[in-house]
Amino acid sequence: MTTALLTGSASGIGSCVKARLEKSGCRVIGVDLKNADISADLSTKDGRATAISQALELSDGSIDIMVLAAGLGGHLEDGQLVAKVNYFGAIALLDGLKDALAKAKGRCVVISSNSAQMHMDPNNDFVRAMLEGSEEEAMAVIGDSHAALIYGNSKHALARGVRRRAAEWGQLGIQLNAIAPGMTETPMFRGAADHPEIGKSVDAIPIPQNRYADPDEIAGVIEFMLSDAAAYMQGSIIYVDGGTDAQLRPDAF
Repeated sequence: MTTALLTGSASGIGSCVKARLEKSGCRVIGVDLKNADISADLSTKDGRATAISQALELSDGSIDIMVLAAGLGGHLEDGQLVAKVNYFGAIALLDGLKDALAKAKGRCVVISSNSAQMHMDPNNDFVRAMLEGSEEEAMAVIGDSHAALIYGNSKHALARGVRRRAAEWGQLGIQLNAIAPGMTETPMFRGAADHPEIGKSVDAIPIPQNRYADPDEIAGVIEFMLSDAAAYMQGSIIYVDGGTDAQLRPDAF
């Protein structure tokens, strides 16, 4: 039986991915704060260590599929918390479970965001501190910055973290890619959309298709990215955002 490890399994896109994987016959090991096989707080080093050790135990050290869907939104006050979960939590699980994926010649999809390239300076101090791997330095740089400033930076750094690992992981037989969804009707998105201030910025983002995505639509693309039909993809960042990125950056790709 195919074994899948899925963070953020209890809600949003993660819960839709879980349903699709289970329907296809996978054994899914879910990771979330609660209502999951592994209860772990990925904002802490201890929580990440717990998630990794229990995942290795439950999978017998061999993971066929991994989807990292856990994340926090830009409507929160605490920018440090968002960076801890969105970047450092995801990277810790990527690196901590690499050998288990290599053993199975597994496939991994990481959830980034189309906001990762919105008005982004790729050399800014936030991104640099995250990519350099020092969580303590990154927290010092972030300071008391609001999550609205940190969310896109964390997802930008995460996408680059995936790209930087793609060559080595490909040599190990691991397929590694990321998806960059646009605005998707999840509890996290709703928190931003309904925020009295952040919601104004959300409303200003253009969507050529004139609608938000259903989370199962994003899960469907993730399911494809994990399938044999996508076996030649490596280090790709796939935008699924109703055309937002194309409208904002028509000459960049």
